[in-house]
Amino acid sequence: MTAPATQTLVLNPTTCDGRGLCAEAAPGLVGLDEWGFPLLPGGGLRADIPGERLAEARDAVHACPALALHLELAARHRR
Repeated sequence: MTAPATQTLVLNPTTCDGRGLCAEAAPGLVGLDEWGFPLLPGGGLRADIPGERLAEARDAVHACPALALHLELAARHRR
C-alpha cells in the first residue's frame, strides 16, 4: 500500500473575512491570530499537509464560507 500524497493547504488572505470557522473545524491544524484570521502551520500562506491530517484540512476548507482556503497537490508531487 502506498502512502497518501502530501497536499498543500493554501490560504488567500484577501478573500478571508476572519470568521474563524476553519479553526473551529480543524483546531489542531489552523490557528487564529489576534484579529481572528487563520494561521497555517509554519505561519505562511501555504502549508504542506501530510496524508494523516488530510481529513482535518478538508474540514477546514469546507468550513470556509469565503472560499479562502483550498487544497492542491504539494509541489514535490506535481509533474
